[in-house]
Amino acid sequence: MKHNYIKDPKAIYAKSFETLRSEVDFSRFPDNMHMVITRLIHSCGMVDIADDINFSANFIDYAQAALQSGAPILCDCEMVKSGIIRRLLPANNPLICTLNDDATPQIALEQQTTRSAAAVKLWLPHLDGAVIVIGNAPTVLFRLLETLAETDLRPAAIIGFPVGFVGAVESKAALIAQNLDIEYIALKGRRGGSAMASAVLNAVAGGLG
Repeated sequence: MKHNYIKDPKAIYAKSFETLRSEVDFSRFPDNMHMVITRLIHSCGMVDIADDINFSANFIDYAQAALQSGAPILCDCEMVKSGIIRRLLPANNPLICTLNDDATPQIALEQQTTRSAAAVKLWLPHLDGAVIVIGNAPTVLFRLLETLAETDLRPAAIIGFPVGFVGAVESKAALIAQNLDIEYIALKGRRGGSAMASAVLNAVAGGLG
């Protein structure tokens, strides 16, 4: 049994983006955000998320400047880290995920929290000026915001896409409402995930080429 489908990868790519652009209203996004929005929606196939994307005015400029300067990229889970296309990174930027560090379980026990949140403590030496990519655990975003409120450390930008039914809505609302003057992009609501988060980073990095 044979199926009738497009096999040419260039044609698939072109058709995908043609369809996406015909269905998404880009009017509220500045020109330098169009590729980010396109890649983000392409990663999940849901054009309606365009209405729930929230971002700060200088997100692109700060994130790109940080990457160009060699800033580390801090990832909340291995899936986010694996989704980042290394060849797009402009300065061989370090990709750091501390979730599975040997010290993380003990920190989680001491703090009485999730391993994901505990792993944020191990970000401290790398946090200032970094680009943060969160695509899984809401507790990471909550703990990150607490850490920033407790210290003078400031990442260059936060990509906030934790997903799920417990804490995802609230953690992203807290990021959007933060008064720390940190640039960010977030997807309001329950939706999110590693593919979306890494797609944003890839679009930011790809725009430097």
